[in-house]
Amino acid sequence: MKIIAPKKIKLFLILSLIVNTLLSQNIHFKKFDSQELENDRYLKIYIPDSYQNDSTKVYPLTIVLDAEYLFDVYVGNSILFAKKDKAPEQIIVGINQNYNEERYTDCSYDKENSLPTYEGESFYRFIRGELLDYFEENYRISPFKTIIGNTLTANFINYFLIEEYPGFNAFININPYYAMDMPTMLQQKIETLNNENIYYYISNSKYNSEKRKDLIKVTHSVLNNIKNSKFKYKFDQFDNSSKTASIGQSMPSALAFIFEMYSAISKEEFEKNIKDLSPPDAIAYLENKYVEIDYLFGSNLKIREKDIFAIESIILDKENGDYLKNFGEMINKLYKDSPLGDYYIGRYYETGGKYKQALRYYKNGYMKLPEDDPNSDGYYENIERVLDKRNGTYIEQNQEN
Repeated sequence: MKIIAPKKIKLFLILSLIVNTLLSQNIHFKKFDSQELENDRYLKIYIPDSYQNDSTKVYPLTIVLDAEYLFDVYVGNSILFAKKDKAPEQIIVGINQNYNEERYTDCSYDKENSLPTYEGESFYRFIRGELLDYFEENYRISPFKTIIGNTLTANFINYFLIEEYPGFNAFININPYYAMDMPTMLQQKIETLNNENIYYYISNSKYNSEKRKDLIKVTHSVLNNIKNSKFKYKFDQFDNSSKTASIGQSMPSALAFIFEMYSAISKEEFEKNIKDLSPPDAIAYLENKYVEIDYLFGSNLKIREKDIFAIESIILDKENGDYLKNFGEMINKLYKDSPLGDYYIGRYYETGGKYKQALRYYKNGYMKLPEDDPNSDGYYENIERVLDKRNGTYIEQNQEN
């Protein structure tokens, strides 16, 4: 029997106690009668509070193997990310595998060909068929699905990727104990991806055995050199933590990576994907980002004001402001009570010398401001400036000096 170090048990017990105390009413336990496994399996299920409040909202599904160790850590991180608007709320299902060391038969593979044994194939069908079907039929699930494993179970989750139609969109491999042929099987599959994006995360710690570390490094080298836009990849090397501590480090890193598209536009995203776009392409990028968020994650978000400001410089500085009107109209559709859309449309007409139309939009925006708004005086300066331009009395600031 495998002995778990007392310090590790204590750490996981503390984490479990904290999360279960805070979330006891959101976590349910279910005995699942599996025909494939010919026995009962025990699940932990986390359902967000909002699930009962909106009968139309759908949620990404995450399957967590080794639930006794990984479930509470992932749930805690997912709640934090959702509260910070860095990831959507998720339905999270943990599969207990350690009461009777089921993980060793569940995730067993033939060392000669690196493929699952008979027992491993049964566990695969249990997840792919029974479990996914059950949750899709009984819960409001979005198209986006994630699966997580650690050490041996991290190797197992890859069998869902190398299939013709991957069962999941995102794979979190924490200190994976890769089968010998797994790097080659992954390479062959990933090079041919051409449909949905696949998000793939690996972490490695210095306390893995040399054999395990070497195989992880080989896999990283292979995957890091694959040129396929559908394959999104991140690797973390934790040199100053144990395998246990690296679980807590891997979870937030993986969440930030997988759900980067959901988050507001970061400096890195702007530099990489947006800064060189033309105004119409920048607007299209923003609109497409939120269409994709809605489709994949079931989160019908309005475009965040932060993201509107992120592309403002492109709209203002490029092509003589020709797309300010389009930009303003988009904002007015999203935020009818905000003066921002009217401001941009006013700028468009002012730039073109159409002062009557500019005044109309500036005044309309000004009327949307509360009386005690600290920005009201600054906003009114737009009206005064255009009135002076129309009357021929406007003097450019640099001419006054």
